[in-house]
Amino acid sequence: MQVRDAGNLLTRADLALPTVDTDTFVMRYSSPVALINHLRLLAESNALSIKRNLGLKRDTALAAAAAYQSLYCDGDENADHIAATYQVMFMTGWSPSRNTPKPAARGSATVSFSEMAAELAKRGAKAGSTD
Repeated sequence: MQVRDAGNLLTRADLALPTVDTDTFVMRYSSPVALINHLRLLAESNALSIKRNLGLKRDTALAAAAAYQSLYCDGDENADHIAATYQVMFMTGWSPSRNTPKPAARGSATVSFSEMAAELAKRGAKAGSTD
């Protein structure tokens, strides 16, 4: 799902002040099998919800695991670990009511993003970082 689509979904649900944010995480696993086990625990083993009666052949699974291991193996001291990248999307919106805050009018900001980034850089913070 794209961020734009998530925002549109919140708007179609008639939620006020829709906000969508994403965060990316890199996790390391000891093997492709450990990755698959983690995906199963997250209930992501079949994200497309397509029921197929065809089982994955053992040779195909082993070949895929070996290919993943060679493509995504860490190049540092954890050479026996593989990396997997996850993107998590956070979606929030307010139920409409009389007390729901109203968004500020476009163009009403008193500081530009470039001025804010310059001030953050001056204070030693990296623009776009939450550190």
